[in-house]
Amino acid sequence: MLKPRMVEEKMLILLRQGKISKWFSGIGQEAISIGVTKALNEDEYILPMHRNLGVFTSRNIPLSRLFAQWQGKASGFTKGRDRSFHFGTQEYKIVGMISHLGPQLGVADGIALANKIRKEKKVTAVFTGEGGTSEGDFHEALNIAAVWDLPVLFCIENNGYGLSTPTAEQYKCKDLADRGPGYGMDAHIIDGNNILEVYAKVSEIARDIRENPRPVLLEFKTFRMRGHEEASGTKYVPENLMKEWEEKDPLENFQKFLKFENILSSNQEKEFRAEISSEINEGLDIAFTENLVNFNEIEELNDVYKEFEYQVVEENLEIENVRFIDAISDALKQSLLKHENLVFMGQDIAEYGGAFKITESFLEKFGKDRIRNTPICESAIIGAAMGLSINGMKAMVEMQFGDFVSTGFNPIVNYLAKVNYRWNQNADVVIRMPCGGGVGAGPFHSQTNEAWFLKTPGLKVVYPAFPYDAKGLLNTAFNDPNPVLFFEHKALYRSIRQDVPKDYFTIPFGKASLIKKGNDISIITYGAGVHWALETIAQLNLENVDLIDLRSLQPLDIQSIIDSVNKTGKAIILTEDSLMGSFASEIAAIINENCFEKLDAPVFRVGSMETPIPFAANLEKNYLPKSRFKERLEELMQY
Repeated sequence: MLKPRMVEEKMLILLRQGKISKWFSGIGQEAISIGVTKALNEDEYILPMHRNLGVFTSRNIPLSRLFAQWQGKASGFTKGRDRSFHFGTQEYKIVGMISHLGPQLGVADGIALANKIRKEKKVTAVFTGEGGTSEGDFHEALNIAAVWDLPVLFCIENNGYGLSTPTAEQYKCKDLADRGPGYGMDAHIIDGNNILEVYAKVSEIARDIRENPRPVLLEFKTFRMRGHEEASGTKYVPENLMKEWEEKDPLENFQKFLKFENILSSNQEKEFRAEISSEINEGLDIAFTENLVNFNEIEELNDVYKEFEYQVVEENLEIENVRFIDAISDALKQSLLKHENLVFMGQDIAEYGGAFKITESFLEKFGKDRIRNTPICESAIIGAAMGLSINGMKAMVEMQFGDFVSTGFNPIVNYLAKVNYRWNQNADVVIRMPCGGGVGAGPFHSQTNEAWFLKTPGLKVVYPAFPYDAKGLLNTAFNDPNPVLFFEHKALYRSIRQDVPKDYFTIPFGKASLIKKGNDISIITYGAGVHWALETIAQLNLENVDLIDLRSLQPLDIQSIIDSVNKTGKAIILTEDSLMGSFASEIAAIINENCFEKLDAPVFRVGSMETPIPFAANLEKNYLPKSRFKERLEELMQY
C-alpha cells in the first residue's frame, strides 16, 4: 500500500509542475486495489478503474513504463495515444477502462466466459464506482453473468461521490450490495479501508468460485479523499466527513497495527520508503529522459487495424443453387467448423434458430457453449464479445434486427473500434446486422444504418447483395481479427438465389464487383440497390453501363470507382439510406476529388426520403429510392 501512496504523492507534485496532464487519486482507497489483486492469481484478469494504481503496482509493472504512459511517451502502453489508466496489457493481465466506464463490466463477462468454456478454474475481477452502477451496462453485465454463472467478481468502490454527486443522488437502496440478490447472485459488504478484511474475504470468495463458477457482487465501503480528479477539488465535501474518513486511512491504520504487533519497525518503514523513493526516482529519470513521442503517419494509420493477411481459399467445382439466407447459414456452419474457438451469441439463436431461422439446428451440432441465447442486453453482449477476444477466442453477435444495434452503439464505436489503436489489442468480433426495407416492418425493423459506423476508424463494414458474395465475405469476416459489421438485407434473404460453391471459400474485403461493363455511365451501389439498379437497367434497355456492386464499404475499393468514372465521365450513386450524411455523399466527394476533370455531368446521388421509414406498403414504396433512381438515371443519361 505504501508504494502506490508514494507514487501518488510524487504525481501530485509533478501535476502542479505541469509534467503530467491529469491525475485521478486513489489515496485512501489502496486497500481495495491491493487486497483484490493479491487475492487473485497472476494469470487471472483484472479490469481496474482510473484510481486503482495499486492493481498496477501489485502486478509489478515497471514504474518507468507507468510514468512514460502518464507523460504520453512511446515506452508506455499506448504509444502516447491514450492517457493515465486508459490502457491494458496482456503481459500483466490487466484490461484498462474507457471513459464511458460501463462497457468494461461486459468485457469482464466475456473474459470469464472464455475461461468457463475452456474449463479453466479462473476468476475475473472488474471494478466500478458507485456512480458507474447507475449505468445500464452495469445492470446488463450483472444479469448476463448471473444467467450464465460466470466467475466474475464485480467490485464496487463506493467512495461517497460520483465527481461531486453524493450517493443519495445516485441510488435509493440502502446499500448497493442489495442489488445482488435481485440478479440472483451473492453479495457482500466489505470495509474497503481494512486491508486484512479485503484480502481475507476476497481470497475466500475467489477460491470458492474457481471451483463453483458464479458471479459475486462486492461493495467496498470507502471514501475518496481527494477530488474526482485534482482540478475539481473537494469543496463540496463537508469538513466533518473528511475528518471522519481521515481517521480511517487504510495505510496509516495498517502501519499502526503492524507496529503494535511488532511486525514492522520504524527502521523497516524507513527502509521501505527509501527503497520505494529510489525506485520512483529511477523510473522518473528513465521516463523524463525519453524523447517525446514521434509522429509517424504510416504507423498511426497501420495501427488502427490489426494486420490481416488475407489467404485465398479457392471455390470448389461442386455448386448448389441457394437462397441468400442459405448462403449465410452455410458460411456460419463452415466457419464454426474451421474456428473451434468461435462463439455465437444473440437473442433466440439457439433452440429457436434466430428470428430468421439462420441458425436453426446449430445448437444440436455445436452445443450450448458455442451457440448462446442472450438476454436482451446488446451493449453488454458486445462487451462480452470483446472480452472473448481479449481471452483468445472469436465471437459473433447477431443483432436480431440491425436497428437494435443502437443499444450497443457505445461499445462498438468506443471500444471495439479503438482498442487496437490504443493498446494493440484486437477485437476479433463479427456483428451480423439484418437490415433494410421493402418488407413492411416499419421504423424500428427496417433501417439501413451502415453510415453510423463508416465514420468510425477501426471498424470494417461489409454489405453483400448476392448469395455468393455473402458466403465468401462472411467466411473472410471470421478470419479477419478486426471488428466487422456484416449487413444482411432482409428483403434479399429468401428472394435472391444463385449458384454457390458448396464447400468453404473466401472473398477478399475491399474488392468491388463489376456486374456490368460499359462506357456511358457508372452506377455505384450496394445491397438491395444492386438489384434495383439491375431492374432499372433492364427496364430502360441500357447496355453500355458500368454497374459497380461495392460489397465492401470499409475497406472500400476506391480505385475501381475512379477507374470507372474516368472511363464513363458520368456517375450516379444509389443508396437505400437517406442522403444527408450517407455513404453516397462520401463516394460523391471521392469522385469529385479524383475525377473532376473527366466528368461530363454533376455526380448524382439517389437515396430514400429524409423521414423515418414508414410501415404502410404505399408509404414505404415511395419512401424507398427505386422509382426516383429511374428518373434520375434517365436525367443523367440525357445530360
